[in-house]
Amino acid sequence: MANEPELNFEEAMAALEDIVAQLEHGDVPLEQAIDLFQRGMKLSQLCGIKLEQVERKIEMIVEEDGELRKKPFGTSEVESGEGNE
Repeated sequence: MANEPELNFEEAMAALEDIVAQLEHGDVPLEQAIDLFQRGMKLSQLCGIKLEQVERKIEMIVEEDGELRKKPFGTSEVESGEGNE
């Protein structure tokens, strides 16, 4: 994977799904299965990193006191127990 161009999230997920399908089918020689597994682990890490990057960029717009305010993703008032008066 070091010499490959960086994949976007969708490409990495498609490649990971293909690897899982090949491994689940069960007729892959052992050495190839190990290579596929290692590649799958790298793709899984790449997808995780990309999801974390996107999560940091997402902001929710929340209405507070009649005004729209931006809040970081994952900090909704419902989750934190606030705003339930």
